[in-house]
Amino acid sequence: MNTFRKASPAKSVMFVVDYADARRAYLWVDNPGKASDPRAVGIIARAQQEQGTLPGGDIASIRRVR
Repeated sequence: MNTFRKASPAKSVMFVVDYADARRAYLWVDNPGKASDPRAVGIIARAQQEQGTLPGGDIASIRRVR
């Protein structure tokens, strides 16, 4: 009997979005492949701002959290 399990790969990646006016929001990217490309994450963040799921404003930085 094997009690150890292999960890399953992450299904989503979490980012913290810092705004120029010191606000902070969190962003989840469901595709881990796209999460490794900083340019793609920036495009996803702007798209979510247009949809209204991420607050509008000038994004100062985006950092991976988990």
